[in-house]
Amino acid sequence: MTDISEAPAAPPPERRGNKDIAAAPNFDLLAGVSLRVSVEVGSTSMTLSELLTLSEGSVIELDRAATDLLDIYANGTLIAKGEIVSVEGRYGIKVAEVVAPERSLAGLERRG
Repeated sequence: MTDISEAPAAPPPERRGNKDIAAAPNFDLLAGVSLRVSVEVGSTSMTLSELLTLSEGSVIELDRAATDLLDIYANGTLIAKGEIVSVEGRYGIKVAEVVAPERSLAGLERRG
C-alpha cells in the first residue's frame, strides 16, 4: 500500500461514556491538575449563642440519616456519593455512585 486511498477505512470513533474519560486523547493534559476533594457528612444551622454553648462532648444533630450516602465534592462541585470505610485504622470513602455530569456541572449542587 503506497497510496492513502488503498488504506483500509478507520473504524468509526467509539462513543465514550463518562467512565472512559481517562482514555480520551486530551485527558493527559489535565491528569496532573490538583483538585481539593472533600466529603460532606451533613450540615445544620445554629445561632451564635447555640454555637457558644458547645463544649467537649456536645452532640450536633445533622440533616442526614446515618444510613444516607455522603456527598463527595471536587473543588466545591458535587461529583459522587459514597460511604465511610475504615482502611488500616484510617477513614476513607467508598464511591457508591458517580453523579451525572449535567447535574454536577449545572452548578445546582455547587458549594462555596
